[in-house]
Amino acid sequence: MGQKVHPYGFRLGYTKPWKSRWFVERDYDKLLLEDVKLKNELKEKLKSAGVSSIEVERPGNKLRVIIRTARPGIIIGRKGAEIDKLKAELQKRSAGKDIFVDIQEVHKPEIDAQVVSESMALQLEKRVGFGRAIGTAGDS
Repeated sequence: MGQKVHPYGFRLGYTKPWKSRWFVERDYDKLLLEDVKLKNELKEKLKSAGVSSIEVERPGNKLRVIIRTARPGIIIGRKGAEIDKLKAELQKRSAGKDIFVDIQEVHKPEIDAQVVSESMALQLEKRVGFGRAIGTAGDS
């Protein structure tokens, strides 16, 4: 039986960056759970925006959330209205922390595996034929 290596963990620090960039001595488990819940809720809320990854930084008493997306206009909204709602919602969740939300565009979404797979999943949920969903993912 062969030795299995986690594809992300094996490359971590060499060719792939960390998904969360923070460290604390106490209450590590609470902050980790908060990060996981935050990422899951944002992924679910921004499903149609083509989110590639969500990274969390905690410098001091701040919280910086970096969202890499294929369609930043959906997250930002008209005149930044949607991102202001998102910041206000995050502010309610983590009281007493300064919240910063950064949106980064994925310039070539057709070569980002996460974006392609989520778009295929959305198409399958909308009852599009699987051959057509695979074909559109392969064409782009």
